[in-house]
Amino acid sequence: MATPRILLVEDEAFQRQLVTDYLAQHGLRPTALASGADLKRLAEQQMPDLAILDVQLGEAEDGFALARWLRGRSARIGILMLTSAGDMVDRVVGLESGADDYVTKPFEPRELLARVRALLRRTAGASAPPPAKVSQVRVGICMLDLDRRLLVRPDGSEEALTASEFDLLKLFVSHPNRPLTRDWLLESSSHREAEAFDRAIDNRILRLRRKLEADPAKPEAIRSVRGVGYMFVPAKD
Repeated sequence: MATPRILLVEDEAFQRQLVTDYLAQHGLRPTALASGADLKRLAEQQMPDLAILDVQLGEAEDGFALARWLRGRSARIGILMLTSAGDMVDRVVGLESGADDYVTKPFEPRELLARVRALLRRTAGASAPPPAKVSQVRVGICMLDLDRRLLVRPDGSEEALTASEFDLLKLFVSHPNRPLTRDWLLESSSHREAEAFDRAIDNRILRLRRKLEADPAKPEAIRSVRGVGYMFVPAKD
């Protein structure tokens, strides 16, 4: 199995070396970077499996901005924030920026390692293709029939899907529990409809919620992620 590609952005040299050395001692090989510009340059060449971002960087773009930039280009990358702030505000902002997790400084190295490994396991699972024999997936109160490209309601009746609705649902079920940006969803959908660009995905989500949510006003399957986009949450059987 290939070694995961990890980019670490930390502008404080001692902290950067500390994290790099500790992860290296446990079989990981992070690329240590001092600026967001270096991260963008490398990520544009090849998107990493995981990015570890310090929130407070001595430059125009902080860790939150870098998290939004990365999430806008990849739904699969794991993003871990390093923050020295003790209150909940930075943590919430980080998660809303597209981050998956955070560690507060000063941190216990073993906790950082555990969170890094957990994120790598999650991203590896997200990258794996679904089993070939799976033809139906539970979405809200319905079953999505991937072969016939339609929804099957609890009473057995069938609900038709437009090509764009099916493409969007297929993207969601392929990336469960991951915040997906509007731009990424629109770019990844093979069908474009004649509606305003900035409302295209929102309108499709609204139509889908009416078809598959028990209460479209309180969605459980396709949830809004403030400042990011939407996330598909599989039902707990």
